[in-house]
Formats: sequence, C-alpha cells, structure tokens
Amino acid sequence: MELIRGIHNIRSKHRECVLTIGNFDGVHLGHGAILARVKALAKQYNSPAAIMIFEPQPREFFTPETAPGRIGRLRDKVKLLEGQGIDYVLCMPFNPKLQQLDAQAFCQQILLNGLSVNHLVVGDDFRFGCDRQGDFYYLQEFGSLHGFDVENTPSVLNALNERVSSTLVRNALERGDITAAQMNMGHSVTLSGRVIHGQQLGRKLGFPTANVHLKGIKSALSGVYAVTFMADGVSHNGVANIGVRPTVQGKTPILEVHLLDFSDDLYDKYVQVTFCHFIRAERKMASLDALEKQIQCDKEEALRFFANQ
Repeated sequence: MELIRGIHNIRSKHRECVLTIGNFDGVHLGHGAILARVKALAKQYNSPAAIMIFEPQPREFFTPETAPGRIGRLRDKVKLLEGQGIDYVLCMPFNPKLQQLDAQAFCQQILLNGLSVNHLVVGDDFRFGCDRQGDFYYLQEFGSLHGFDVENTPSVLNALNERVSSTLVRNALERGDITAAQMNMGHSVTLSGRVIHGQQLGRKLGFPTANVHLKGIKSALSGVYAVTFMADGVSHNGVANIGVRPTVQGKTPILEVHLLDFSDDLYDKYVQVTFCHFIRAERKMASLDALEKQIQCDKEEALRFFANQ
C-alpha cells in the first residue's frame, strides 16, 4: 500500500480509482465494510482501491479546542489501513487552501482532474467544500454529469444493535471500556510513537518510564492502563498513564509507560503500546508521596491483570 501526501503526488497509475473519503479514525468494523465494498468495486473496474483522508482532521482544523480525541495517530491509522488490502491512501493536508475550495471546485479539481474517479463510496451524511455546501446528492449529480457513480456506505450494527462508528468507539474509550472498543474495532487499541527524554520524575519515584510523544494530538484515551509494549519486535508488560500529569502541572499530553519486566535504554526507538485493561482515571494527587503510593497500587493491579491472563 502506498501513502501519498497531497494531490500533486498523484501519478497516472493512481488515477481512474474507486475512492472512499473519510477520517477512518480507529479503522473499525464499519470502516471494514466500506473498504470491502471499495475493494470489490475496484476489482470490477480493474482500478486502484483508494482512500482519501485529511491531516489534520477537519474538526481539528476548524475547532481544535472542541474537536474529539483521536482513537489513533496517523501512523496507527495507516498501518491498520495497510492490513485492509487497499492500494493507496491519499492524505490531503487540510489547510486554508483546501478549506476555501467550494463544492464544485473540490469535485472538479480533486475528484475529476486529480483522480479521474471511476466510482465514489461515501456516507449519505457526507459534507464537503467551503461552508460544507456540498453533500451526497451534489456528488451524485456531479458524478452523473461526469461519468462516475456515487453510492452511500453501508451501516454495520454490533451485537447490541448499535451502529458501529468512530463516535461509538471513542465513547467506549472515554469511559474506560476497552472490551467494547475492541469489539467494535475488531482489533486491539494501540498507539505508537517514538520514545523521548522526559523529566526523569518517574525514575526519581522509583518507577522509570518510557515516554512516548503524541505530537500534540488529543487522544480519546486518558488515564492509567495495563498495557503491552512492543519494542524491537519483543512484547513487554507495563502500566501506562496517558494524559497531562496534573500532579506535576503538566500541560502537554504524553504517554508514559513503566515496564514491569524490562529496563534497557529505549530512547529514540519507535514502539507500539497496546491498551489491555483500564485501571483508573487520571487525577491530581495531593503530593509526590501520594503519587508514588498510587503508582505502586497501579503497578500491583497491572501485575494482577497479567497474572490472570
């Protein structure tokens, strides 16, 4: 699978594609149904199967303060999409230039001139273009005039008769229900990133941590978890905190992992953290002594969790 950054990097082999457009945050079972349809159509048309995503996601561009937390980072999303058998992901930078395109310009410049779309699969609630003036019915009309078909995406219902969506998964994560999130995603809840140097506070408290930079994204995950930590192809058990560390007046979200069975240097390595069990919400402690005692309790719960697996 190719990751293509920007429409200017589209080549002739990428054109005349079957395309779907969306955030694909979490790459859940509902997304899987959409991608299965895209792949089937791509085989029918003998065309590339393609996905268009945006970075940042549109709501993060317009209202960063109130945008929902992400289920995964871009790197995690691309890795999951790669496992879906798609030919390429077109990552469009959501910037003022793209934001100012009206519906007609988006269809003409991106879908027609840029991609020569054969078939488009989108939700019937899809909105696009400056001031969200374009919708599913606009796309259908444009497609009929320019020789491509537009269809809406199927809904997938889970065992509780709920429509599987990124919002459903996000809500499960925000209440600490890892099991429900995994059920609706069809895979584990993971975040990946590079281990960076921190303030060494965990080491001073007797709980050294590997700090994984989230690069400013707001995560749907928050709190303390039992996790597994993949580094250099080897999995380790750990206890993690994801959040802003209110006890030490932290402001930037960070993922800190204390490994239960490993102590070697991990700085600058790319690692993957899988969230297995929610322990507690992040909260401000009265003192560093209280924080140290709480971390010990968190570690003991994580050990109990893994002992029972």
